Amino acid sequence: MKATGVTKPVRLGANIKIYGRLFGLLAVAGSLVTPAPSARADDLEKIFDGALGTEVRKPPVHSTFDSLVASVANAQQGRIGVAALDLSSGRPVSVLGDQPFPMASTSKVAIVATFLEGVDQGKWSLTDQFPLMIPVRSAKFSGPKAPVQRGAMMSAGALINLAISRSSNPATDALLAVVGGPTAVNGWIRRAGISGMRIDRDIATLVRDDGEFDPARTVDVRDSTTPAAMIRLLTGLHRGQWLSASSRSVLMRAMERTVTGKRRIPGMMPAGVSVAHKTGTLHNTSSDVGFITTPDGRVMAVAIYVTGQGGKPNRDARIASIARTILDGYEVEDSTPTRTASVR
Repeated sequence: MKATGVTKPVRLGANIKIYGRLFGLLAVAGSLVTPAPSARADDLEKIFDGALGTEVRKPPVHSTFDSLVASVANAQQGRIGVAALDLSSGRPVSVLGDQPFPMASTSKVAIVATFLEGVDQGKWSLTDQFPLMIPVRSAKFSGPKAPVQRGAMMSAGALINLAISRSSNPATDALLAVVGGPTAVNGWIRRAGISGMRIDRDIATLVRDDGEFDPARTVDVRDSTTPAAMIRLLTGLHRGQWLSASSRSVLMRAMERTVTGKRRIPGMMPAGVSVAHKTGTLHNTSSDVGFITTPDGRVMAVAIYVTGQGGKPNRDARIASIARTILDGYEVEDSTPTRTASVR
């Protein structure tokens, strides 16, 4: 999926929030439907019914678990998107799971996967040396691509570890340059059969031009993913759909070593539960995606994208709370006489 230029972002008005909180913003012919602020209630119904059909406005049937996740992901102070999948039972959970959110550094999972596909194909190896791509200072929006300069040479294995576990931007852009840039990653995403995810810029450009739009109030589809698309990516990687066992292991081990986002998905996890994850942070948005594994080996794929909330500490706390609710909810649904987790 090659980017074809800047897509006009969609600003969220009061009327969208009424429907968006429950059902998400739905794409129609490449853009989102935004009713005029002055539209009457019956006009709004006609707009939504004409574009989307009447079914999408019907209240979804939620279990107690779904309702709890929706409650802790309440987005009154900014958009929050959540998707999760119990890889054992196949039970999904979603709150605005089909709405685009800024990927930020969670895109690095797809970038590394694209590189590892090349390893599996014999194009390069983990011991090959590549230069870090160091950003050169430039004015915001001063060009379609931020300037970078070659830095120290490092092995591909070291670059992958830095890109994932420490979220290094120069290491990620080094790998991105090797594979052929965003176009190559979008090609891998397309071959994997994942829709709702796209990469438009390298990390240096993404960071330089950060802050152009407020993601709590605006949907900018550039460099975005839906939580549901990220779950499809994570699930396929975990199940070994696209990478060899050795390449899959390289990526999973790097996610297990992540040192960023200690107050996000891992923040409220009980003793014995392990987390392998990748964080993302940009202007007014924080995210965390990955795997929660219980002591008995149960694995849950989780993708949480949070905007607004009054600041990064609050966004981190929301991510931690949502992740814990997902963990406890799955355990309650699968409770046995020996498993008595409680939802909080």
